[in-house]
Amino acid sequence: MPARDEVDSLPGTIADIHQAFAAEGIPHEIVVVDDGSSDGTWDALERLKAAFPTLRPTRNPGPHGFGNAIIHGLDRIRGDAVVIMMADASDSSADAVRYWRLLNEGYDCVFGSRFMKGGKVVDYPRVKLLVNRMANLFIRVLFNIRLNDTTNAFKAYRASTIQGCRPFLSPHFNLTVEIPLKAIVRGYSWTTTPISWHNRRHGAAKLKIKEMGSRYFFICMYVWLEKYFSRGDYRKSRDNPGKATQ
Repeated sequence: MPARDEVDSLPGTIADIHQAFAAEGIPHEIVVVDDGSSDGTWDALERLKAAFPTLRPTRNPGPHGFGNAIIHGLDRIRGDAVVIMMADASDSSADAVRYWRLLNEGYDCVFGSRFMKGGKVVDYPRVKLLVNRMANLFIRVLFNIRLNDTTNAFKAYRASTIQGCRPFLSPHFNLTVEIPLKAIVRGYSWTTTPISWHNRRHGAAKLKIKEMGSRYFFICMYVWLEKYFSRGDYRKSRDNPGKATQ
């Protein structure tokens, strides 16, 4: 969970995640990455550790950026699977539990969609919604996949899948596209499930559309080139199904 200036959102977000996983008896850790906050986020995380023993806060020393923060966290996970979630409580903890169950059915990745039957969005800014749908349509056509919410960060992966998708190139929000597209192109199994999304209640959104368009396009084309020109050099190995060949 990357967190930059999320001091007001984190207490509720962490409490919801801990309660949902504890209620299902799911062994877990909550790795929160403070990505250069200036609002007391780190102090809040230090206090929250007393109430939630599975919380493992860490600081990204830099360079900062959404993607860099996630990579910093992925480098420090200790479990056999990971769910990437937002710190602003926009993602549902109940959906994260559903991800865990689907991973246990044998999938390498679980991709939630807010825009399939059963999905829901609440208070999505209209302009961002339009841009989101256009971007996801572009990705669906480019890669010929049925996934219609690739840009959403809230997804689950086996730890072996994360390792098989390295190295990561995206320091910003385009990492949310790089990981799932690499997993699909490299032959990892995946499924989709409907999820809900609520707009943040505290703070300001970090995604800036004007800054990210070219970065999303770059990483899409990079993975597209891998799909059609790498001759399978990075695909998941049949001999060792937990890893891609590199």
